[in-house]
Parts: sequence; C-alpha cells; structure tokens
Amino acid sequence: MLQLTLIQLDNYGPWTVTPGPRPEAELQVLQAEIFSSLEREFKKRKGLVFQTRQDNLLALSNGISLQEHVEIARRINRKFPVTVSMGVGVARTPYEAQRRASRILQGLGSSRSGGRRGKVAGEALRSLEEGVVQIAHLDLNHSTRLTDTRPIYDTHLLIQRTHLALMELLLPKKCLVFYTGGDNFMVPSNGLALEGLSSVFSRVKRRLGVGLKAGVGVARTAERAALLASEGLHEIRQGRVREPIVLKSEL
Repeated sequence: MLQLTLIQLDNYGPWTVTPGPRPEAELQVLQAEIFSSLEREFKKRKGLVFQTRQDNLLALSNGISLQEHVEIARRINRKFPVTVSMGVGVARTPYEAQRRASRILQGLGSSRSGGRRGKVAGEALRSLEEGVVQIAHLDLNHSTRLTDTRPIYDTHLLIQRTHLALMELLLPKKCLVFYTGGDNFMVPSNGLALEGLSSVFSRVKRRLGVGLKAGVGVARTAERAALLASEGLHEIRQGRVREPIVLKSEL
C-alpha cells in the first residue's frame, strides 16, 4: 500500500490579490520557499514532495504518521504568511491514493475558504511494514546533445511534450508523473510492471522520436525507493547494463 499526502495552500488565490495584486516575483519566491521547507520537513521523515500547481503539492509519505503531519503543518504555518492544509490517503496505486487524499482534503473545506487554516486529516498506514513504495526515475536519451546544439526553448518544449505524453500514457496505469528538472522525471508507479513501462517508452518514441531509460526502486520509504531508482538509472548511464530499465528492490 502507498501513502500519499496532498498539501494545499489555504485561501492562496484570494490572498494574492488582497488588498491588491501582489508582485509576481514575491509570489514566486514564496512558492519556492514553501516547497523547499516542505521538502526538508518530509525528507527528515524519509518522505518526498513533488510540485504540481505550486499551490498544490503531493508527497509520498509512507512511514509518516498523522501526528507528524500535524507537526509539519505547524512548523510551516508559523514560518509563512499563508498556511497549508493536508489530506492523507492510502491505496494500492498512486492515482487512487491521491484521489483519496483529495477527497479527504476537500471535506475539510474549500481551498479558497478563509475558514480553513492548517487542517490535517486522513488515513495513515498503521506500520511501515504495511507499505511499499515503487518509484521510477526516468530521463531522456542524449538530451545533453540537444542542449548543446539546439535553442534552449526548443529543448524545453520537447521535454514538456515528453512530460505530457508520459502523463497521458501512464495515467490509465494509475501512475503519477512529476518533472524534477533537467531531463528527469519521477514516477510513483506501484502496481506497474516493467513490461508496462517499456511499452510506454516505445509509444513515446513513436510519438515524439525520443528515447527514455529508467531505474526503478522498490522500498518501504520514498527516500529509499527514489535512491534505488537513481542508482539503477546511474548504472544505465555508465553503460554497466544494456537494458533501458533496471529494477532495484529492497523487498
């Protein structure tokens, strides 16, 4: 089972225009600092946070109790001019876990409600041994060659098209896809077999002409699963294995 946390800024939209529109640079800095602080807090507890729409973030939180979520929220909410609320969901697949987390958080009140401040609710795994985290760390083949020979925005567009294609192709398999910078993506992928990931790579290749490779990590916590995935990807990059996908599991 996978535990996933939806983190949402409270009443953020109205706050950005009260008493008048705030400078965009100020908002960008605030979003970045909140993300950085959340990532540090979840990392301390072996979790991993991903950005979605800046004012909404998703964290893989196996091993983190509801009380620890409350503590994280309190630390964040003392530090910034806006508060965060959290919904925690548990399911067999990443998509279902985020759907449950979303419903739980929506039950606490609207994201634009001034009355919802720093709420935390949900369902946490009873023990670390109940859960499993599977993460695939993907990157594009030969992207450095593109960066060094093509206008940077052209390369950026290709990476974003790849991101969209991966999201569209992996959503029916109940996986989530997050862009993590450079030419890298991380995919919480509980329930996805390596053959299914390989099939997605082939479809992206046909659609966009780009090749992909991946390390896949399986562990009890997001921190360990992501590290194992990165180690597998590193083996491919170094040419130590010829397969485009390497699985590394602690379970």
